[in-house]
Amino acid sequence: MDFRDDARLDGSQVESGGRRGIPGGGLAVGGGAAGIIALIVALVFGLNPGDIVGGSDPAPVGPGTDLAAKCKTGQDADQNEECRVVGVVNSIQDYWPKAVQGYQPAKTVMFSGQVNTACGAADASVGPFYCPADQKVYLDLSFFDELRTRFGAEGGPFAQAYVIGHEYGHHVQNLLGTNSKAQGDRQGAQSGSVRLELQADCYSGVWAKNAYETGLFDKPFTQQDIQQALSAASAVGDDSIQERTQGRVNPDAFTHGTSAQRVKWFTTGYESGDPNRCDTFSGSI
Repeated sequence: MDFRDDARLDGSQVESGGRRGIPGGGLAVGGGAAGIIALIVALVFGLNPGDIVGGSDPAPVGPGTDLAAKCKTGQDADQNEECRVVGVVNSIQDYWPKAVQGYQPAKTVMFSGQVNTACGAADASVGPFYCPADQKVYLDLSFFDELRTRFGAEGGPFAQAYVIGHEYGHHVQNLLGTNSKAQGDRQGAQSGSVRLELQADCYSGVWAKNAYETGLFDKPFTQQDIQQALSAASAVGDDSIQERTQGRVNPDAFTHGTSAQRVKWFTTGYESGDPNRCDTFSGSI
């Protein structure tokens, strides 16, 4: 995944929040490896962390790196991880207005350690998430090391791009009102939650198919790039995580879909390039 050297980046779409404490409240899941894994299972690529994170009053994220000054060109994106996030976000938000009438941009907040959001307080163990209440994507870059070392994903730049594309898929769902289809139906192999997550995977694939047309990349994505995304999708399947952490698979507790389903729906989006093909709410998934 290489950016055009002369591609212009818009650093204003990403905020770098640095590290800050959480005043009051806290995470509802206890510490330790089991607690961290449980929280990641619940929230990685999740819809609303407010259901399980602390309910402290949201506070502005403190000032961090000036990404607008740091991340100006595609060359910066190829050489710096934070700038690569900026470039991916720019591409995603260049695509979606062409596919969704009335699309409203959503900022990404990169944080380290802890952050307050309109959905509650969170720390790095939460993993990436989208908060509908403030329409922002939250991202701690340390998660990508966890994805590789703890969950066995291949890793790489496009694994990151897949995750970010998935979170913006949740933003699209929020704008379209799709979230309501999962209300009160949060667990189970055919649940609304699983269908919502698989649709976000599909939307990530749709963006990937159309990303070259946004003008930020120097060539279409390679099969190696797509393999990084598929590896990440497979690693965070409910069955894969349950087998690794519990030694058994319980479909009644699924919230995000199996490894095979996540790969299937990302692939559906990527091969079609059409968000209309991402209807996970009709029929079998």
